[in-house]
Amino acid sequence: MTRYLEEKLFVKVNQEKTKVAYITDIKFLGFGFYIEKSGNVRITVHKKSKEKMKKRIKEITKRNRPISSKELAKELKEYITGWVNYYRIANMSKHLREIDSWMRRRIRMIYWKRWKLVRTRYRNLQKLGINKSKAWEWANTRKSYWHIANSFILKRTLTNEVLKIYGFISALDYYNSINL
Repeated sequence: MTRYLEEKLFVKVNQEKTKVAYITDIKFLGFGFYIEKSGNVRITVHKKSKEKMKKRIKEITKRNRPISSKELAKELKEYITGWVNYYRIANMSKHLREIDSWMRRRIRMIYWKRWKLVRTRYRNLQKLGINKSKAWEWANTRKSYWHIANSFILKRTLTNEVLKIYGFISALDYYNSINL
């Protein structure tokens, strides 16, 4: 096949990069492919590209980064919009829904860690609409940051709408807005 491409079609073939493979095993510029039940081949984001995205978001949302909330929101927005724009032709709604959920949990974890003291947590929970007794009870929890980030406490106070007000965008919402 290589000889045919080079001699008849005058196409130079890179032996190290070129291979004959099943369509689902191919990675091309970060994209992968899958076959629907109907037999159509569709474009998706390759598994390694998804892992890289998650790793990068994890770096941006490290708990110990000395960065303001506005800077964090700006940095996340820049990365997410760039990533989604690059992969916009791929089918990735399910992946972005999962990433959004995980990313919001990381953001909630950062806020809970920054509030640090029981007194600060108590005040902030009250500012976000929790009554005094519940705010005091929840502020005194000794569970880990990651555990609390997925708890009823922060899901009720730092809702998705509140995070949007703080400047954090949803990757899925952005993807849906550019893929009308």
